[in-house]
Amino acid sequence: MLNKILILFFLLGNYALASERLEGRVVGVHDGDTLTLLVAGNKTLKVRIAQIDAPESQQAFGQKSKQSLSDMAFNKHVLVDKEAVDRYGRIVGTVFVDNLNVNRKQVEQGMAWVYRQYAHDNTLLQLEANAKQARLGLWADPNPVPPWEYRHGGKVKPVAAKQSAGSSCGSKRYCKQMSSCEEAKQYLACGVASLDKDGDGTPCESLCLR
Repeated sequence: MLNKILILFFLLGNYALASERLEGRVVGVHDGDTLTLLVAGNKTLKVRIAQIDAPESQQAFGQKSKQSLSDMAFNKHVLVDKEAVDRYGRIVGTVFVDNLNVNRKQVEQGMAWVYRQYAHDNTLLQLEANAKQARLGLWADPNPVPPWEYRHGGKVKPVAAKQSAGSSCGSKRYCKQMSSCEEAKQYLACGVASLDKDGDGTPCESLCLR
């Protein structure tokens, strides 16, 4: 009997964690699937939008995806249904602005893929199919590369960084050689995958996640 009670408390505890709801104001938009939330106590939390994967900033539509999320959520009061905390300490969840499901809207507008490895909302798959058929957003590209493939060295020509005439990517290959996060991002855009060993699209976390 005691064991059954303990199991019940364990299950209820997990359910409460999974269904936790956060609220606050969006004070930063980092890309098409990541934002910063200011919550009570003047505390900031980084939120990774669940079940979707937006183009990396160096990819085609990366900046448009970021702008799309910013238009919907920046400086807005939002609710976040928390699903988990990822390895970087980010809250992973579904984001709502009033009654708008931001996760779904990014996919509906062709500003993000469904992240199939983590997806559990079947509506997202239909929204992605509709956007693809209508060639919305990233689907206007005849051969879009999913960001999870891009992060693992998929064959794609990144959006060129603004460089002076005649300049090119140098010979640096390791984070310890980088002088700043911006330099690390430039080298990652040039295809130096060794700077992003975990494949999350952020190079040299010691520099870029401070």
